[in-house]
Amino acid sequence: MHMMVSKPEQWVKPMAVAGANQYTFHLEATENPGALIKDIRENGMKVGLAIKPGTSVEYLAPWANQIDMALVMTVEPGFGGQKFMEDMMPKVHWLRTQFPSLDIEVDGGVGPDTVHKCAEPFGRSLSSRALEVRNFSKIWN
Repeated sequence: MHMMVSKPEQWVKPMAVAGANQYTFHLEATENPGALIKDIRENGMKVGLAIKPGTSVEYLAPWANQIDMALVMTVEPGFGGQKFMEDMMPKVHWLRTQFPSLDIEVDGGVGPDTVHKCAEPFGRSLSSRALEVRNFSKIWN
């Protein structure tokens, strides 16, 4: 679950009870990321940590060894139809260099014209609510 909420602490138990196996929260939305990471783990879920475009990737670094996945937002969260922010890809590259075994995702504005920028060796996973692909062979070939 990618939780784009202002108080992610209040949703950990309900999401665990609902059967979520991963809980991704925005670093900017909590005052105590360490306690939240611990709570997510204690509720049996993997931990994902997201950062918005305006947040320095180095702000995520102290938590990188405690999480399962880092999510770099490539649009401002909460507003559909935005253009992919290619200038976020250096964050992905930095994370891959500093934490080679960390799963990294990008989210926002990913489509047939931008998927190649995301699928380069920087990240292992792609995430996009807006990605609609009818013919994958046109993208991957």
